[in-house]
Amino acid sequence: MKRRFFNSMMAAALVGSVALPAQAADTVKVGVLHSLSGTMAISETSLRDVLLFTFDEINAAGGVMGKKIEPVVVDGASNWPLFAEKAKQLLEQDKCAVVFGCWTSVSRKSVLPVFEKNNGLLFYPVQYEGEEESQNVCYTAEAVNQQATPAVDYLLDQGIKKFYLLGSDYVYPQTTNLVLLEYLLSKGVPLENIGGGYRKDDSGKIISAGKYTPFGHTDYQQIVAEIKQFSAGGNAAVVSTLNGDTNVPFFKEYAAAGLTAEACPVVSFSISEDEFRGLPADKLVGQLGCWSYFQSIDSPANKKFVDGFQSWLKKSSITGIVKEGRVTCSPMVLSYDGVYLWKACVEKAGSFDVDKVREAWKSGLSFEGPNGKVTSQKNMHMTKNVYIGETKADGQFKILKEFKEVYGEPWLKGKFK
Repeated sequence: MKRRFFNSMMAAALVGSVALPAQAADTVKVGVLHSLSGTMAISETSLRDVLLFTFDEINAAGGVMGKKIEPVVVDGASNWPLFAEKAKQLLEQDKCAVVFGCWTSVSRKSVLPVFEKNNGLLFYPVQYEGEEESQNVCYTAEAVNQQATPAVDYLLDQGIKKFYLLGSDYVYPQTTNLVLLEYLLSKGVPLENIGGGYRKDDSGKIISAGKYTPFGHTDYQQIVAEIKQFSAGGNAAVVSTLNGDTNVPFFKEYAAAGLTAEACPVVSFSISEDEFRGLPADKLVGQLGCWSYFQSIDSPANKKFVDGFQSWLKKSSITGIVKEGRVTCSPMVLSYDGVYLWKACVEKAGSFDVDKVREAWKSGLSFEGPNGKVTSQKNMHMTKNVYIGETKADGQFKILKEFKEVYGEPWLKGKFK
C-alpha cells in the first residue's frame, strides 16, 4: 500500500512543478533537478529514473532515520537560467533537505549561487572539469584526474602519439582540454601533435585548445575530414568531450567517413551505455570510454543493482518512464552512490541539517556500490575506481583496465610541468 502511495506521488512529481502537500512528519523532501526535455534529455532522464529507483529502494528498507524520502522532481529543460529558477524553488519553496541533479557544468554553475545563498546541498554526479570546490556541492562526479588523464595515460601506453581535442563549447570541455594540453605537454607530446587548434592571448599564453561546437550541432563533415587528415599518419586518437545528442551526428559522420577504432580511436567522456541506445553501436566497435562504472562489471553488488533497477522498471507505473532497452551507466551509479552516501551522512550526523551532513561527508564515509568502494573526501569530492572500456556491438563495454580507488583532485591546472 505504501509503495503504491509513493509511486503515485512520484508520478505526480514527474509532471514538474506540481503542488505538493506540506512535508509530513514521517517524510523528508528531496529534490531531483535534471533536464527531462531539450538536448540533454537523452542523458539526464535516466538519472531521474535511477534516483526514483534508489529512493524507492531506501524507502522499502525503512527510509532515512525513519523518514520516507518524498521526491520533488523538476525539469531544467536544458535551459541553464531555468535550472537556477528550479533550484530556488526546490530550496526556498519546497524546503528540500538535499538536491540531486545537473549534468552540464553550465547548469551546475547556474545553480551554484542559489545553493550557496540558501546553504543548500547539491549532489552532482557527472564528470566535470574541476577548478571548483564549493561547500554546498558534494561532487560524486569524476574529476579530470578520474577520467581524462587516466584515459590519456592508457592511450599513451598503447603507443598513441597524436591527440585531437574535440568538445562542446562550454566550460567543461574548454577547461578539461586546457588541463589535458598541459598534461600532454608534460608527457612529452609536442604541440604540433595536439590537434583541433589553439588560441593565445596578447601575452602569448594559450587560452583555448581544441575544436568546439555548440550544443545541438549536427554538421560534423568538416571536422571529421580534418580528423581524417590529422590521423592519416597513424598513432592518433580523438579525445572527445562532446556532450548531449550532438554525439549522434558526430559518430554517424565518423563511421560514414570510414574512420574506425583501429584507424583512429575515439575516447569519449560523455558516451556511456545509456547514450549508446541512440547511436549505431555496431559501427563503433572498439571505441573507448573511461568512467568509474560499466554495466559489465562482474561483481555481486553490481548484479544486485542492475537486477534491482530492471525489476523496478518492470513494476513501475510512473508516467513517462521508458522500460524497453534500458541499461545502467556511470552517471546513474554515481547518482545511486550519492543517495546512499547522503543517507550515511544523515545517519552519522543524526540530523538532516546541511552543516551537520557536510561535516559527516568530510569525515570520510564509504559505501560499497555497484562500482566498488567509494569514499567521501574532505574536499567535497569522492574517491572511486576508474575503468577504461572498449565498446562492443551490443553497446556494452569490455573492461580493459582498472585504476583502483583514485582520489578526486579538482585543482590540476598549472600542476603539470
